[in-house]
Amino acid sequence: MTGRVLAFGDIHGCDVALDTMLDYVEPTIDDTVICLGDVIDRGPRSDRVIERLMELRSQSSFVMISGNHEETLEYVLETGNSLEDWMRGFGGKDTVRAYDCSIDELPADHLEFLFSAVDYHETETEIFAHASPHPRVPMSKQRVMNLRWNRYDVALAPHVSGKRIICGHTSQRSARPALSPGWVCIDTWVYGKGSLTCLDVGANQFCQAKQSGELTEWEPLDG
Repeated sequence: MTGRVLAFGDIHGCDVALDTMLDYVEPTIDDTVICLGDVIDRGPRSDRVIERLMELRSQSSFVMISGNHEETLEYVLETGNSLEDWMRGFGGKDTVRAYDCSIDELPADHLEFLFSAVDYHETETEIFAHASPHPRVPMSKQRVMNLRWNRYDVALAPHVSGKRIICGHTSQRSARPALSPGWVCIDTWVYGKGSLTCLDVGANQFCQAKQSGELTEWEPLDG
């Protein structure tokens, strides 16, 4: 018997929301957990989020997809450019504050975890990406920029593959997953006034947790 496929939206350093969610969902070694990226910045404890996700790798089949925030941090470290943009515009100051160190002193194992993430993940029925792949382009030919930066829009056509796309990146200020034909966006603004969303792909249901620790139990995605 195969386990569940659980997709987690953008976490953005919100450790309490993540802990609350994992305690409720209780992933097992039979489950596949897919993190859609942007696990750092904006929220208060990017360090704790990464530690918990690293623990999760030994508790389930774990897939880490790279988001634009991980890409931006890697660019800053590799080039020395855009540090102020990352610090102020991307919430990098919150990440540095969480570690209580300079950007050059961030733990090597945490950076390795972030930068070893994949561009996307594909199953027989779904495509998982941080941002919104171009709907008319096969996944093998997608530009990385599309996978990290393209915004979700309800007007997007279904993907040419016929598979449903599960994405994040575009904060839903309603704090509810956004649905359109062939698409589900589960970035539900946890670092703001929203929640972290976990989607059980096979059961087509989701649950949510706030950084305050408040939990909303499973409910139908299309309910």
